[in-house]
Amino acid sequence: MAEALRRGLAAALDALVTMRGREGQALARDLSTRLDAVEGFVARLVELSPRVVEQHRARLEERVAELTRGIGLDPARLAQEVALFADRTDVAEEITRLRSHVAQVRALLGSAEPAGRKLDFLVQEMHREANTIGSKSQSADVAAIVVALKAEIERMREQVQNVE
Repeated sequence: MAEALRRGLAAALDALVTMRGREGQALARDLSTRLDAVEGFVARLVELSPRVVEQHRARLEERVAELTRGIGLDPARLAQEVALFADRTDVAEEITRLRSHVAQVRALLGSAEPAGRKLDFLVQEMHREANTIGSKSQSADVAAIVVALKAEIERMREQVQNVE
């Protein structure tokens, strides 16, 4: 009787370990796909960022010309305003950190060590970087990408809650 119980318990534990391994692989695949999407959003942000500054320069030049009608425009002052805008809206640091977090998540997914808490922290940091990018945004296009980025990071956060 005791031997049959031991064999049954061993079989149940083996099945549990196998099932958890499959579940872990499925979660890793899902998170990896979501990281691909995050990287796509980041690439779009990198592509759009210089355009936003140029669009602001053009709008500012147009508005100043409209307001000054016939009065000379100081190109140095316009350049200074554009430079200030570019500095205020620069998201290069946030992009770099976001990419670093993505790389760290990928490394954890490839590791055999328990990673739940680390993944939870990294996803939280990714969300923080996305929020900062959004708060610096002066473009509807960038804002739309940030909303999609944050939604994808939120989906990752939900999945990470299932990782040990």
